[in-house]
Amino acid sequence: MSANFHPLIYLIDYILGVIMWTLIGRVAMNIFQRQDSEFFFMKVFVKMTDPFIRMFRFITPSFIVAPLVPLYVAWFFYMFRFYLMPYLMGYSVMGMLSFPLESEIATQIYQIFGKN
Repeated sequence: MSANFHPLIYLIDYILGVIMWTLIGRVAMNIFQRQDSEFFFMKVFVKMTDPFIRMFRFITPSFIVAPLVPLYVAWFFYMFRFYLMPYLMGYSVMGMLSFPLESEIATQIYQIFGKN
């Protein structure tokens, strides 16, 4: 980690990041599988994301096509992470790789492929 932040901030961002990417993954998986598919991964994506979709049901517009609702909900998690998390972490600007989860993943990719 590049800075010394309270581990709780990282934990919150990692959890929100996993939720966001899982919602996005559900939309991507739904391109190839029906929502009620018996495919193991689709069942996991649906089971993990349904509570969040239900949580945001009251602010989800009815005109959004059902397969895209998880993407709409993921947008809220993205916005929370993009605006609130950098503020909590003390960043003066928001930009690419300001998310701890994605920053850690990028660092690992750079190390694997020899970029510093």
